[in-house]
Amino acid sequence: MIQAKPPTEVRFEPMTVDDLDTVMRIERLAYAYPWSRAVFEDTVVAGYQAQRLLAGTTLLGYFVAMKGVEEVHLLNITVAPAHQYRGWAKVMLEALRIWARGQSAKTLWLEVRVSNARAMRIYQAQGFVQVGRRAKYYQSGQGLREDAIVMSLTL
Repeated sequence: MIQAKPPTEVRFEPMTVDDLDTVMRIERLAYAYPWSRAVFEDTVVAGYQAQRLLAGTTLLGYFVAMKGVEEVHLLNITVAPAHQYRGWAKVMLEALRIWARGQSAKTLWLEVRVSNARAMRIYQAQGFVQVGRRAKYYQSGQGLREDAIVMSLTL
């Protein structure tokens, strides 16, 4: 099998409501419990920091973050399954960090499923530390709930 060459030129563009069909396709592929289209629409309309990472017309990933008082909360970060394991999460986290600093944020916050060890390793490698746990935060199978690990990064 021939592997496609990784894209060499990428860019960020703001997410708009018109982008949500493509975003939703990736969201559904990436997660057992994806965000709904309505949640994405609400974040875009509310003016949250919603960015897409593109190579040409290919959507590599996206993130959504909410600015607060001297803090930013990462709500969703997703790399398209076809483009995982290539460092794109690190690229998006660095872009978010730069934007958050520009907003005078002192801390970047996120939650991650306790079962998502891979994501926790990525966040830890970027300097995030575990600061708490939210019981039964995420939807899980068969009506159950899964805890979230709360992580923060001092900017």
